[in-house]
Amino acid sequence: MKVMKRGALWDIIAWIILAAILLWILLKVLGIINTPLWLEYSLLLGAVYLAGWAMHKLETATGNIEEIKKFNKATAEQINIIKSNCLKNHS
Repeated sequence: MKVMKRGALWDIIAWIILAAILLWILLKVLGIINTPLWLEYSLLLGAVYLAGWAMHKLETATGNIEEIKKFNKATAEQINIIKSNCLKNHS
């Protein structure tokens, strides 16, 4: 059985909210539902939540990319040092 990561739960919640907002918009445009004003505002708050969720995911990904860049640079420097040492020892 696969254990769900902590972030995955929030991702699922965000997708459920997104689907609910999309469904509400579709039903509203078709004239099937007439929602009270407080409900319309609650869906807008859901959209704000989604925007925050997306920004958080982007910030996390950006941080991870920066770590990978630093690791790649350090690895390249170490490889160059090893090459230099090999050339010195075998020349």
